[in-house]
Amino acid sequence: MKTGAGRFFEDYRLGEVIAHAVPRTVSGGERALYHALYPARGALYSSDEFARACGLKASPIDDLAAFHLVFGKTVPDISLNAVANLGYAEGRWLHPVWPGDTLRARSEVIGLRETSGGAAGVVWVRTTGLNQHGEAVLEYVRWVLVKKRGSGPAAEPVVPELAKAVPAEALVVSEGLRFEGYDFSLAGEPHRWGDYAVGETIDHVDGVTVEEAEHMLATRLWQNTAKVHFDATRRPDGRRLIYGGHVISLARALSFNGLANAQMIVALNGGTHANPCFAGDTVRAWSEVLDKAETGVPSVGALRLRLVAVKEGAAPFALRGAEGKYLPEVLLDLDYWVLIPR
Repeated sequence: MKTGAGRFFEDYRLGEVIAHAVPRTVSGGERALYHALYPARGALYSSDEFARACGLKASPIDDLAAFHLVFGKTVPDISLNAVANLGYAEGRWLHPVWPGDTLRARSEVIGLRETSGGAAGVVWVRTTGLNQHGEAVLEYVRWVLVKKRGSGPAAEPVVPELAKAVPAEALVVSEGLRFEGYDFSLAGEPHRWGDYAVGETIDHVDGVTVEEAEHMLATRLWQNTAKVHFDATRRPDGRRLIYGGHVISLARALSFNGLANAQMIVALNGGTHANPCFAGDTVRAWSEVLDKAETGVPSVGALRLRLVAVKEGAAPFALRGAEGKYLPEVLLDLDYWVLIPR
């Protein structure tokens, strides 16, 4: 038997370290395709000259493009037979990814718990993306609902304790990054760190209708082979589930309108794909400022943001119903830190 059906819940062992296959050398093509798929306009990730004026050697690959690339490496081993990707925590971007870098990924299984119905289980993994020098470029925890192969007993449940947020002092500011000479006119908006207040909400106004073809291109670009994204027969309704990372990148790109100077994502505190997204849905986004912090670089500040993606027709800034559950129009609830000029 030379082919494999992917891992099921019973195939994971606590403490197991999985070295994921197929390293990927990054080129400018990834940036071009990322910007073709999403209305991404962040100046730092668009212009070498702008990036050099901010102290970097050139424009890095978009932070979420690097995330998707590393995430895609893990899918054959972690979520090929997933029912759903449930959440994220303790994510940090540790080193810029440059064109020419070769990325690979490894994951450690840090938690296992069978569901009450016994047909599936939740698997927690801590994933690290590494470049050709062995440097960690990013790390994150995610947990996935994975089908069981059979109905036999499962291992004793172990649920990891995860931080509610990455502390501000653990945020990594890329070597050389400075915003003293930051050009706000070229960036697109005048708003800096001091212009945002904790508790402030921002309606990003614009919307994007999700196309089947764009989603399929995205999943292939990141080599994400999860069956529910490709094979329409995997769901009873015959619809392919839009890759959650596609929604994240759409929402992040939409947030440019109001957060154009939130240049670099440096931490992922938490995230939930609250409801499924399908082709034909129109995605809109809003943000809430959760916290502010200084960094070790005087010209660079940090904002902790909640980014919420919703379907067309959602009430402004509505997240949960009276019973505490996400409203059906909510697609994504993402909590992350960004770097912004002070």
